[in-house]
Amino acid sequence: MSSLKVVVTGAKGQLGMDLMHILQKQGKYEVYGFGKQDLDITNVDQVKKTMEQVNPDIIIHAAAYTNVDLAEKEPQLAFQINGIGTQNIAVAASNQKAKLIYISTDYVFNGNNLRPYTELDTPDPIGVYGETKLAGEEFVRAYHNRFFIIRTSWIYGEYGNNFVKNMLKLAHEKKKISVVNDQVGCPTYTLDLVNSILAIMETDKYGVYHISNSGSCSWYEFAQAIFEEARLAVDLTPCQTIDFPRLAHRPKYSVLEHTSIKTNGFSNMRHWREALNIFMQSNKYEDSKIEKSHS
Repeated sequence: MSSLKVVVTGAKGQLGMDLMHILQKQGKYEVYGFGKQDLDITNVDQVKKTMEQVNPDIIIHAAAYTNVDLAEKEPQLAFQINGIGTQNIAVAASNQKAKLIYISTDYVFNGNNLRPYTELDTPDPIGVYGETKLAGEEFVRAYHNRFFIIRTSWIYGEYGNNFVKNMLKLAHEKKKISVVNDQVGCPTYTLDLVNSILAIMETDKYGVYHISNSGSCSWYEFAQAIFEEARLAVDLTPCQTIDFPRLAHRPKYSVLEHTSIKTNGFSNMRHWREALNIFMQSNKYEDSKIEKSHS
């Protein structure tokens, strides 16, 4: 039996790097990774030609415009990448009869809920980034019928820039750190997310999935946990979103309920605090490593 061919877009990104490494380590997939230098997803002809050449069985579409604040200044570019780029991938996946996994976000919700968001809740984004990612979801639904839309949140991992690395870096640069305590969500360790994607992608249990580590916290509580795990004494104080105005509005509450995972018989991911502990233990962040990751 021949190996399944899996394409990963956004292969040089935070999630893409872990996807590539874990898929290759499995030894049962023929893996093709494309970063933005390798594949311009906004170029319909290039996408069509590339997918025809590879003829994949599965496409994991992780490429995205992810700068939440800059998207407010560059809405057309954000839509071109997250919307039209996803449309191009969806059409190509359908033409090649490949399953499509689209990585979406908790930012498709407005954050006004008083309970965790389920996959059946109506999206209502409050910023350009969320709007363009939702447009991507709608293009996936319109142009494909064998898809997994995976909404995730607050991701961190070994590669790229993320909140955990930022906090560790700040701890070595500042005496006092303030972090917002009125935005609540679900931290997600990329390795756990990848393992959930692998468990789902070979099935025919299509649809929308909310995938994050279990439990929830505020950014302030997340920062507290990071410093506790790193055994760093930091003068950390909570603040309000209004104290640090940003270009883009953030959802105040974007905790994800994992209904599809449970109803389809998949294992729920471990608690975010346990995942953070594993990450910190497996990535010994000396000062030099922290500096290098932000150079």
